[in-house]
Amino acid sequence: MHPFRQAVEDRDEKAIEALLADEVVFTSPVAFKPYPGKAITAAILRGVLRVFEDFTYVREIASPDGRDHAFVFTATVAGKKIQGCDFLHFDEEGLIDDFTVMVRPLSAAQALSEAMGAQFDRIAREAAGQ
Repeated sequence: MHPFRQAVEDRDEKAIEALLADEVVFTSPVAFKPYPGKAITAAILRGVLRVFEDFTYVREIASPDGRDHAFVFTATVAGKKIQGCDFLHFDEEGLIDDFTVMVRPLSAAQALSEAMGAQFDRIAREAAGQ
């Protein structure tokens, strides 16, 4: 099992953050602009851990060189079943430098947007180190 998948399934926030490159860029399924940087990405991922229920990875797909991975998942957000995929690129040191998430269906994406929106003040404070 890939260390990222293991960290997420264990809900190990420190291990997840340790796998992020300082210059990681997080692209959200519900926000227009990407979020650059380790602090905000780690804070967003902690928020996701708070809002996703029954989260499980169902498939892992990797490029032959191991630098690109797709982790297919299912979860529940505010009573809506969601399917999604984490697309990760790893730099030369094995750290995540690009993290893109896609989800479906639209009703679940809307529920995720609302749930994460309610978390965003806390996420911003965490990213700022407050």
